[in-house]
Amino acid sequence: MSKIFFQGTYGAYSHLASLAIDPKAEIIPCKTFDECFLNASNEKNSKIVIPESNRITGNIGIEYLVFKYRLNIYSEYFLKIEHNLLGQKGAKLADVKNVFSHAQALSQCSKFIKKNNLIEHIRADTAGSAEMISKNKKKDEAAIASTLSAKTYGLEIIQKNIENESGNLTRFLVMGKDLIQPEFTNKQFITSFLFKLKSKPAALYQSLGGFAINGVNLTKLQSYPEKNSFDSFFFLCDLDGHIEDKKVQKSLEELGLHCQDFHVLGVFEADPVRKKNV
Repeated sequence: MSKIFFQGTYGAYSHLASLAIDPKAEIIPCKTFDECFLNASNEKNSKIVIPESNRITGNIGIEYLVFKYRLNIYSEYFLKIEHNLLGQKGAKLADVKNVFSHAQALSQCSKFIKKNNLIEHIRADTAGSAEMISKNKKKDEAAIASTLSAKTYGLEIIQKNIENESGNLTRFLVMGKDLIQPEFTNKQFITSFLFKLKSKPAALYQSLGGFAINGVNLTKLQSYPEKNSFDSFFFLCDLDGHIEDKKVQKSLEELGLHCQDFHVLGVFEADPVRKKNV
């Protein structure tokens, strides 16, 4: 049986995503993202399911671990995030004064929190907040978390779908140490890679010219400072296309002329959600 590591505790959105991706796998929680990456680096037949970005609040902040461990990306998965206010059995909205959750969840439900004059308390994760209030057994405390968390910790859903935006999606990456590359077909693919440029004026501008010339679309370009430096950056990039496509190959060859370091993280099918206006 394969293993999936995720950050958080049972009932987390990463747990939900893991169940959707591979319900037959042994799904194992980790305290930190670093622990997830380390486990997948060391254990055979294992992978991680990691949140990479949210449609509303942006990047989650795992880039430094992508650079550090350089695990291969096998696939992406978009999970629709539906936040719920969870409380004790029999509790009503009027009873709740304090709300606990991850900072991003609180931010994504800010309108509901403000409207109901709730006092925010930031915790490490959503499911962990649900677990905490289930143990405290106080009617004036609630957590913002998933329906799976309510089921896992025996809590009542006081109010469903309290997020600010109904089209709230989180992009998860499935990663591992094995090198897996799908065959080049007419399907929609994403190629993900990281690079570090040579130190020279206008290096980034010059390095990206090949993508424009060859008609290759970049869907993500994010910089991240190298350790202990503010003038040396790695870049994390996604493009539309398969690495065996000649247009993509020419673009990456041009990029390589300007790089000190270049590493392909993965080639994988684009999630069908990309084609939908969710």
